[in-house]
Amino acid sequence: MLKTRMQRTSIITILLACSLYSSAHADDKPNFPDATASDPARMGWMVGAPPPPDRTLRFEDGSYFQFPAIRWSVSNFRQLMPTMNVSRGLSAPVALPRALRNDIDDVRFMPLNGKPGMTWQESLAANYTDGIVVLHKGRVVYERYFGVLKADGQHGAMSVTKSVIGIMGATLVAEGRIDAGKRVADYVPELTQSAFGNATIRQVLDMTTGLKFSEDYADPNAEVWAHAQAGNPLPKPRDYTGPRSYYEFMQTVQPQGQHGAAFGYKTVNTDVLGWVIARVSGRNVAELLSERIWRRLGAEQDAYFTVDSIGTPFAGGGFNAGLRDLARFGEMLRNNGRYNGQQIVPKSVVDDIRRGGDKEAFAKAGYTLLPGWSYRNMWWVTHNEDGAYTARGVHGQTIYIDPKAEMVIVRFASNPVAGNAANDPTSLPAYHALAQHLLAHPR
Repeated sequence: MLKTRMQRTSIITILLACSLYSSAHADDKPNFPDATASDPARMGWMVGAPPPPDRTLRFEDGSYFQFPAIRWSVSNFRQLMPTMNVSRGLSAPVALPRALRNDIDDVRFMPLNGKPGMTWQESLAANYTDGIVVLHKGRVVYERYFGVLKADGQHGAMSVTKSVIGIMGATLVAEGRIDAGKRVADYVPELTQSAFGNATIRQVLDMTTGLKFSEDYADPNAEVWAHAQAGNPLPKPRDYTGPRSYYEFMQTVQPQGQHGAAFGYKTVNTDVLGWVIARVSGRNVAELLSERIWRRLGAEQDAYFTVDSIGTPFAGGGFNAGLRDLARFGEMLRNNGRYNGQQIVPKSVVDDIRRGGDKEAFAKAGYTLLPGWSYRNMWWVTHNEDGAYTARGVHGQTIYIDPKAEMVIVRFASNPVAGNAANDPTSLPAYHALAQHLLAHPR
């Protein structure tokens, strides 16, 4: 039964689920081929009519999410699984001004892991970057694509999705349509008997809920596997009796610990927030994102969500978008929620994120590479001297906003190690070094 269940469970639903901060460091990983050797374009995945058997990837057997195949898949999820569109509307896209610089690749920094200093350019390959764009004062100063990702392509945002959903939830709070002090069950009575029933919306937004939910992929009995199986859109095994959708799974989550006592990063919190948003707004998160944000940003491309078997968007990690469009989203937040000549997100939402969450609650989670950080409205807040805050996803997905440097960085990546501990040592100091460079050398 377990073997069948594991075979039928798509790896993607699990790994998209969270930006797990793995205890394994990059030094502990197997000897994966480097970014050049694993380049998906060079390897020829899914090329041909049909592709050769040894270059064919499938959703049903999980082959598409094994390294190095994942380096192709993260830029092509829509070819492999059911999705729901996030329309950009019919109006013309809003151009991003460009003022490309030639001094960024040579910016140097010291990694957090004690390794020798490296350049910005070297860090991109070290972290298996698929695409990266830097905005400074609203202008594109740097843009690169690697592998099979192109400027007009879309890439899995993984748990950056959570931060997008967090913005929508916090916006409804700011508008008075959701009361952050009320219980989840006040909005979704179906969750009354679950661990979420007596949790407040604020505790869900800041992930300080007390849940019996393990995301330990090495444990076949961890709740993350049941979550994955419920959200898997493929037909279930004949003898399967568990939940068959994200909605059904959320009702099974049991309490563990005390709500509000400590930060605990658990994907199912965002799924619950998505349900509350849908119940309050009458739109699922894909529809509401299109209506309230994506159309108003002047996005270049439609975005999309992966969905479960009944078409529910995966709020915890199923968002896919173009690199420049996520840059527009980040720039909108850097400008206090204003973009394209309109206030898209209330300024109070951005102010609340920048103030950050409970540092003591965050410290209890034990993120040794993130001292002094906090978590607010599903955003990670650095509390550094620049007031930077960030959205983070497995395998290296990032929106990094530095208000003082007037800088936004968006990166897509396919690092073979899911947890951010594998790329933070050569990412976080690189972002900060670039911010200081832009401050010191404005143009």
